[in-house]
Amino acid sequence: MGKHQLYPKYKDSGIDWIGEVPEFWLLKRLKFSAYLVNQKIDAESSTLPYMGLEHIQSWTGERIKDSNASSEGIGSHFLPNDVLFGKLRPYLAKVHLAKHEGLASTEALVLRSRDSIFPPFLRYYSVSRDFIHIVDSSTFGTKMPRASWDFIGNLAILVPSLPEQQTIATFLDHKTAQIDALIAKKEALLEKLAEKRTALISQAVTKGLDPTVPMKDSGIKWLGEIPAHWGIAKLGYFASIGNGSTPKRDKAEYWSRKDFPWLNSSKINEEIIVEAEQHISKQALEECHLPVVPAGSVLIAITGEGQTRGRSALLSFEATISQHLASIQPISEVMGAIYLRRYLQAAYQWLRNESNGAGSTRAALTCDFLKKINILLPPLNEQVCIINFLDSKLEIDHSLASATQISLKKLKEYRTALITNAVTGKIDVRNVKLPQPTPTELLATLPDIEEEFPDVDAGLLPLDEISI
Repeated sequence: MGKHQLYPKYKDSGIDWIGEVPEFWLLKRLKFSAYLVNQKIDAESSTLPYMGLEHIQSWTGERIKDSNASSEGIGSHFLPNDVLFGKLRPYLAKVHLAKHEGLASTEALVLRSRDSIFPPFLRYYSVSRDFIHIVDSSTFGTKMPRASWDFIGNLAILVPSLPEQQTIATFLDHKTAQIDALIAKKEALLEKLAEKRTALISQAVTKGLDPTVPMKDSGIKWLGEIPAHWGIAKLGYFASIGNGSTPKRDKAEYWSRKDFPWLNSSKINEEIIVEAEQHISKQALEECHLPVVPAGSVLIAITGEGQTRGRSALLSFEATISQHLASIQPISEVMGAIYLRRYLQAAYQWLRNESNGAGSTRAALTCDFLKKINILLPPLNEQVCIINFLDSKLEIDHSLASATQISLKKLKEYRTALITNAVTGKIDVRNVKLPQPTPTELLATLPDIEEEFPDVDAGLLPLDEISI
């Protein structure tokens, strides 16, 4: 933020998480700057488009397109320029500025700006890093943490003049659009690298490295033809497969000592798992009858939302695992663990498709299912060649992907910091040359609330009377 100017003078806000603010900015409680709209409608009988929290992108607030978005319950009615604030798991920063009329999940607070607040400024302020953190610190409920309007409404909001709010919002629209374009390019690069990596692995572990060898039909749709001299067998014939469990979290003696590493599915995105973030006691290991998984095993996620289920990794040390992971330990010399892991990478999408609907109400893999999957068995010397080939080819891709991920993380951090600094007056953007709408266009974007709500005291408070 060093290239941006500061305001000429600042004053102490009296609020730790806000700090100093520009001298002429006001502070109000949020509930005096925006109405909480609490108009509920039966979503099933309404023709209005529905938006759940799952349709709001974290931090950016962009709507995630879903042609099947619907709800069979009650929805909260919103109008253009209303701000939808996700009160469930607020750390996800699901904050959306509505562009049309619709219905939202009741897990979203519908906030309508009063006449002193420019709606896009309210949206940016509500998604600023420090505001999200302070709201998240107030949540109640362990599994489904929620924030309440009673807490959020009493938080302070900084109120520059209306033209200045519009200037800040326009500046952030312009800058975040630039940043988002860079983020999109880097995400597209990561997707292409992942596609290239998957194609390379799939070609090597299912077709081999010699394009001149005779081929045969595998009889397996997703595999197609394979080298004629390769074997096919069920995984359970050549590997020991099992999963683990999680010791009771409320038994302190199970978790107070760090005797033995315990892994959950959060580690599965690593190529090779080299350390554990959680440990359990020997007492837990024995009393809960947890399996001891040897080094050199392959771990695979058997449950999980998103892209987790079906992912695999190599384990480099002895550990035990949660019920969300399965361990695969080759017990025959005809198959190596590293080759097996590469094969499972190639089979990832097939595994996910086949596991949809398994395991009662949610998609899952099972140990019995894994035992029955078909595994290709090249001769061991070919497995070694395939592994060495892939290691050499993928090294450059991994380096590029790692550098891109670091750059992507920095861009997202910069985006969040820029918004926070702009809406809290840590930087002065009033003289930044950007395209500006006319005052008439500005007024046209403000909600018409005079007839819907009675005129109320704006609730302007002295600095020392505002608390979090």
